[in-house]
Amino acid sequence: MTTRIIASLMAILATATAAQAKPPTLDRLFPPGAQRGQTVAVTAAGSFDHWPVQGWADDPGIEIKAEKEKRQLSVIVSSNAKPGVHWIRLSDEEGATSLRPFLVGVLPELVETESKDKPIALESSRVTINGRLGRREDIDEFSIPLKKGQTLVAAVDANRLLGSPMDAVLQVASSEGFVLAQNDDDRSFDPRLSLNVPADGTYLVRIFAFPATPDSTIGFAGGDAYVYRLTLTTGGFLDHGYPLAVARSDPGQVEAHGWNVPEGAKHLAVVADGSQDTASLIHPEFANTVDVRLVPHAALIEQEPSDPAHPQAIPVPGTLTGRIAPARDQDVFTFSAKKGQSLDLLVESESLGTPLDPVLRVTDAQGKTLNDVDDSGKEHDVRLSFTPPADGDYRLSIRDLHGQGGERFVYRITIAAPEPHFELTLKADRLTLTPDKAGTLEVTIDRKNGFKGPIDVSIDGLPEGMTSPTVRSEPGKGTEKTVTLSLTATPTAQSGPFRVLGRAVEGSMPERPARIAIEGFTATTTDRPWATVLKAAPPKAP
Repeated sequence: MTTRIIASLMAILATATAAQAKPPTLDRLFPPGAQRGQTVAVTAAGSFDHWPVQGWADDPGIEIKAEKEKRQLSVIVSSNAKPGVHWIRLSDEEGATSLRPFLVGVLPELVETESKDKPIALESSRVTINGRLGRREDIDEFSIPLKKGQTLVAAVDANRLLGSPMDAVLQVASSEGFVLAQNDDDRSFDPRLSLNVPADGTYLVRIFAFPATPDSTIGFAGGDAYVYRLTLTTGGFLDHGYPLAVARSDPGQVEAHGWNVPEGAKHLAVVADGSQDTASLIHPEFANTVDVRLVPHAALIEQEPSDPAHPQAIPVPGTLTGRIAPARDQDVFTFSAKKGQSLDLLVESESLGTPLDPVLRVTDAQGKTLNDVDDSGKEHDVRLSFTPPADGDYRLSIRDLHGQGGERFVYRITIAAPEPHFELTLKADRLTLTPDKAGTLEVTIDRKNGFKGPIDVSIDGLPEGMTSPTVRSEPGKGTEKTVTLSLTATPTAQSGPFRVLGRAVEGSMPERPARIAIEGFTATTTDRPWATVLKAAPPKAP
């Protein structure tokens, strides 16, 4: 009798434990990045009731191993890992963490060590520093030897890519402390600057920050979450590739624009991946990478003078890359359209990291202004839905709102009819499954621009031991806007990532993955949710 009671209590306890699974949490990684081809010791900030954990990264060239000491990881970055931002997830038997960023660089790296009274001396002028403004009023300062005539580039990655709650300020000063260059917000809250070195000597690089979300605090901000990566280089550093878009069918080469561009790297090949909308420009002479858009239609480059007397024609659909230079420049283009034809016009600049604040004006053949648009909400990119009032040729002009211009004031304009399509959104990026019991995952469907066809929604890449049947979304029915996928796992199934795909039943539209915003990064999404299979409860005693 006693044995049965104990066995029953153990079964109840095991069931309750599975129902109340407490997954790990991951707030951040430090250092938040590493050089290609290196192994680094990383501390995982968060809560971990079960250690060791397992690690997953979105690049097969990044391997994560949990060390014996809690929260300590070894991150092994292969020499062929793609430079840029990657996403890491940790998991245990009860669940998985949210995704957190980890940046892969190409320069040698170091981790900042606090020095109260003097700057940290750097031996090289080509380095990436992993640092933290660990307390209020914190200022990190580094000394760097430079030669007259060199161009120093300093760039911070913090708020935009790492999610650090900081609005950083970057300064370069003389050894006497006189500020020679300063920048606050080149890439959103992340500063970037360049300095033409006036004389041989030792220079000081300073970084400090204010809170990205203003509060009542007066003075500089800091804390455990104020992590950053500071890249310093007197070598090549990319600002953009020109043009900013190429045809997917014939990508060719683009011009490299930035600082200290080597003679042998002024033109970079664009390597297109059929599954991606962008291609990264990677070259060993540059300390960073930038992306070029791959488009399915014509990709043009602005032909000067492109002024009111010499407007350049843009086909529809088409994408053109241009530059507002010199200051007060205005680029003028023409396009043909038919009455009632719905067109989308998009001018991208801020989202590409350029300083241009574009103003878009559309006029008819007689010069009458039909639309004059500055920007879209908080972004400086311009979006316009345009319906021509008559058949004919129309003009559009682009200028900078503040009358500025220069080599960096580039833009990408796309004119195209809105294509019928659909988007899938996940309600959650993690779920837990109890063996032999069905779990569910809700998917939201948004049909756009008149798309009305049925969509098959299925799961791709499920770990071994999991199954999930395809579900069809039918317009005009209960599944039009939402479908619920059912997942089942065997007791031996492994936890892991997967993708949810939508496929139009009719036509040749490509598959589209379901996406969800990454926790803490509302502008960044992932298409790789995670399924955790909980341990099965022991069988009940007879």
